[in-house]
Amino acid sequence: MFAVLGLILGIVVGVVLQPTLPPVLAPYLPIAIVAAFDAILGATRSYLDGVFSDRVFLVSFLSNVIIAGLIVFVGDQIGVGSQLSTGVVVVLGIRIFTNAAAIRRALLHA
Repeated sequence: MFAVLGLILGIVVGVVLQPTLPPVLAPYLPIAIVAAFDAILGATRSYLDGVFSDRVFLVSFLSNVIIAGLIVFVGDQIGVGSQLSTGVVVVLGIRIFTNAAAIRRALLHA
């Protein structure tokens, strides 16, 4: 219940305030979103498996976003940011599709 209220409140605040992202952070936002989506699907999968832990979800969510951002940042510093961004997206994409398949199997009992 609190999660739904928090989501609604966050959407309303975002629409009303219309925050802007500094241009220096723009390359990291798509990577952070993909990493966060991976953590959310992992949490959904663990919930359906009956082993969900809110602490594990929080640590997974934050560490996924921070580590993915740091990988891309280091890539930018050494001049291979786009290649490392692609690598991060591929790895997280594989995890996302794996979790989505497990969620689909759990929901459809297949």
